[in-house]
Amino acid sequence: MARVVTDGQKGRPSGKVRAARLTDLAALGELSRIAQTEGTGSRTLGLPVNGPPIGVFSLFRLPLVAFRPHDLLFVYELDRHVSGLVRVERENWRDEWTIVELDAIGPSDPTRAHGPGEVRFRLVQQILREGQKRGAVRFHVACADADDNVELFMQAGFARYGEERVMYRPPDQPLPPAWSDERIAAARIRQARPVDATALMQLYASVTPAPVQRLEGFRIPDWERQGSNWRVPRSSLAPILRFADLDGFVQDSADSVHLDGFVQTGVAHEDQPHYLRLVGRPEANLGQLIDFGLGVIAGQSQRNGSSQPNHGVLAPVRTYESPADRRLEEQGFGEIATVTLLMKETLVRVAESSLVPAAVRHLEVTRGS
Repeated sequence: MARVVTDGQKGRPSGKVRAARLTDLAALGELSRIAQTEGTGSRTLGLPVNGPPIGVFSLFRLPLVAFRPHDLLFVYELDRHVSGLVRVERENWRDEWTIVELDAIGPSDPTRAHGPGEVRFRLVQQILREGQKRGAVRFHVACADADDNVELFMQAGFARYGEERVMYRPPDQPLPPAWSDERIAAARIRQARPVDATALMQLYASVTPAPVQRLEGFRIPDWERQGSNWRVPRSSLAPILRFADLDGFVQDSADSVHLDGFVQTGVAHEDQPHYLRLVGRPEANLGQLIDFGLGVIAGQSQRNGSSQPNHGVLAPVRTYESPADRRLEEQGFGEIATVTLLMKETLVRVAESSLVPAAVRHLEVTRGS
């Protein structure tokens, strides 16, 4: 069984990156524990994992039993010691990969050959090579702008395209009760349906800058997916949705011409917080939609009879989606982290479709044949 080592070794780099095996589980658990301990000289994505505002559960890092067959897990091994790991979630219906974990341990002394920086770079390069072989269209990652995280990914060809505030509503604030049917109807809120895909795409486009729209590349069919497969709009907290029951709701405008807002709720059934994602027009009353979403979480948690304690509610919000962040603060949310969003695209973009002159030689050959 591979063992964890925290001491770097001198000499030429002789470590290798390989796929994880079942015999690595014990070593990976220890590696994860060490990587999340401050003062060890280790490197991670820097996401708010075990910080005091949330408690003892893991926010982004899910247990290895959650691993799915189409996910990928690679480790860095040196002399039968594991000193790094990278985990990727694959979205097969969009051919997109998301790096959700990237850990490396060891001294950060640049004179040593197998420091955390070198280990993480080799792990990222392995993922990019695997993606190219398997037809990945985009690679996503969210990380804290610390410990050379952003520099590492930009060196690997990723583009920095936005920031996201991670808002948190602690469990000491009781959730509001579920709304009555009359109140829901008066607020023009209803369950999202596949036929809302076009309106949801228009709502997303109304609050999202054009460069971000081009990079994320959402299409109308992406908004038609309901339930556990609904991974849009994209969020840095998407990995926790694997352990949540998802629902989407929309708020119709007063004139029923368009949608004023969309709220996605994720009710946790593991040791983690609940999830709320909000997209709304700036002129809309988003406070109603947030209160409704919190009521949905409260009502569904009671119906499920979950024995898990309440760990609060997380709500990611992009910096350009203001005033959604202020509406969340009015409902008891507070910022616990700012996450940088990066993406690498493998497709070659064409600026604009156009007609080009046909080659004269091609026409002559065609006529002669």
